[in-house]
Amino acid sequence: MTTSAPSLFEASAPRPLADRLRPDRIEDVVGQAHLLAADAPIGRMLASHQLVSHILWGPPGTGKTTIARLEAAHTDLHFEPVSAVFSGVVELRKVFEAARLRRQAGQGTLLFVDEIHRFNRAQQDAFLPVVEDGTVTLVGATTENPSFELNGALLSRCQVYVLNRLDAAALEELLVRAETEEGRGLALTDDARSALKAMADGDGRYLLNLAESVFAAASREALDTEGLMTLVQHRAPLYDKSQEGHYNLISALHKSLRGSDCDAALYWLARMLAGGEDPRYICRRLTRFAVEDIGLAEPQALPQSIAAWEAYERIGSPEGELALAQCVIYLATAPKSNAAYKAFGAAMRSAKGSGSLMPPKHILNAPTRLMKDLGYGSGYEYDHDAEAGFSGQNYFPDDLPRERFYRPVERGFEREITKRLDYWAKLRAEREARQ
Repeated sequence: MTTSAPSLFEASAPRPLADRLRPDRIEDVVGQAHLLAADAPIGRMLASHQLVSHILWGPPGTGKTTIARLEAAHTDLHFEPVSAVFSGVVELRKVFEAARLRRQAGQGTLLFVDEIHRFNRAQQDAFLPVVEDGTVTLVGATTENPSFELNGALLSRCQVYVLNRLDAAALEELLVRAETEEGRGLALTDDARSALKAMADGDGRYLLNLAESVFAAASREALDTEGLMTLVQHRAPLYDKSQEGHYNLISALHKSLRGSDCDAALYWLARMLAGGEDPRYICRRLTRFAVEDIGLAEPQALPQSIAAWEAYERIGSPEGELALAQCVIYLATAPKSNAAYKAFGAAMRSAKGSGSLMPPKHILNAPTRLMKDLGYGSGYEYDHDAEAGFSGQNYFPDDLPRERFYRPVERGFEREITKRLDYWAKLRAEREARQ
């Protein structure tokens, strides 16, 4: 797994622009000052020449491999790269043995594991002893949330550092460096230059690959946005519908709906659909939102979400996605209440804590003579025969004090429900006063 020196012919071979612009100094890495500055975590480690094992977590093209290489160079460690895609436990054992021999000779090893989340749990366990005894300093790179993908035992031995998606300023700095390297400017209008950065979606490597395509076109006139789109294909948005991107975007949609931000909710809906999310999953989550965050403040929220789901099932994509957009607008603009959600949670806690209390006998049916003799159904008052259609009897177990679970808010239809509950509470209090 060690890298050999380039041959004479390899050294003279053409290299991609992204490779030619790979930084030689930690100060030249863009967009990650929160980790690499002198007073930042990695910056402090490099200053002390004492690296601890750590995981670099961030989107593609943000400098994970470059940072690891520069860390090794700065601390005089041997840089040993492996990829979880191509390596197994057998290859790792060879790497570990070479690191032990190197350590005996007085040199440490920085073991860089790209895509470390692709190792299964058993393979990840192989790192534990060599990290624990200092045979290697492990630097793992991952685009996935380490909390989901890495063993707890391995995580406990490593720091986790989060790399930022490159912002517009960092991407612009890379374009300037590319133009300096090429000795000419990109033949793009200002709008097309902005579109090029937007297409990169925070990925510096992808940006430089796009820029290389523009340089190769050698256009004499500056390309506008349409010309740029014709030259290069638009990148699919970063979204893994089975991993963290999936959870992040549905969380963003749910919280935008809860916050009654209709436009933001539509944006996150569009992001999920553009990323390939199953619209049926979105339908389920919108239905859940209707009962959890709107409830009886707007009783039509649930029927509307079910109707949107049924409309999508009947029409399909892409036309049916408009039904989801309409549902998102309805839910975002509806009055909000989680009173029913909280009431059910409180009732569940009470039910679990009160054991197997029997209902009061007066509300039990008595289909047999024995049950009648035992008092089942005795004293029950038929509410329709009572004044105002309300008897005010107790329906809780005899040994459980009355509890109030449902507390409607003063929004939407729940205002009307509050009036009804207050009226029945008044009648119940009058009944108790008479007894």
